[in-house]
Amino acid sequence: MDISAKIKKYKEELPENVKLVAISKTKPSEDIMEAYNAGQKIFGENKVQEMTDKWEELPKDIEWHMVGHVQSNKVKYMAHYVSLIHAVHKLKLLKEIDKRAKEHERVIKCLLQVKIAEEDSKYGMDAAEVDKILASDAYKEMENVKVIGLMGMATLTNNEEQIKQEFQFLKNKYDEVAAVNKDFTTLSMGMSGDYKIALDCGTTMVRIGSSIFGERNYN
Repeated sequence: MDISAKIKKYKEELPENVKLVAISKTKPSEDIMEAYNAGQKIFGENKVQEMTDKWEELPKDIEWHMVGHVQSNKVKYMAHYVSLIHAVHKLKLLKEIDKRAKEHERVIKCLLQVKIAEEDSKYGMDAAEVDKILASDAYKEMENVKVIGLMGMATLTNNEEQIKQEFQFLKNKYDEVAAVNKDFTTLSMGMSGDYKIALDCGTTMVRIGSSIFGERNYN
């Protein structure tokens, strides 16, 4: 099945309220254009420089999402175009995003990354930190950043019950905050291997890469 057919398959399979982010990291512009021509307009990258190179080259109605870990000193390179930053894991990063967005007279949407997986290699704050950041004077004073939801990555395991518990934990936290915060509209969880479980748990955004584009290119 080619990229176009896979995009159409996911578009048909996903509920109307669930957005598909096609994870195009390491993939050439030709592959992205094939997905774009099949109707996909949201793409996710995990390296700022690679995403910026693609933004410069590809159609400007593409919505670029930064899904990887972001270092504060790299924010300035994407602040003029990025649509959504998924993996905000601390207040310091939010402050930098706000600063850089202000320079371009933009409001950048962000998701707070909650650590739900067992692996130490995965970033994210604990659930209590979400409340702390959203209630902080520092966040309330930001005019160029808007936190619109949460993001999380489940443990890489074949234990579907564990994955379900981790996703359900994140969904519960999302619902708790969304009940009192009208900005909360997005819950980003679920990737190629576990998106069906995420759908069952109520995700509103899935990040699919290898199932669309094939395995990553590392050379």
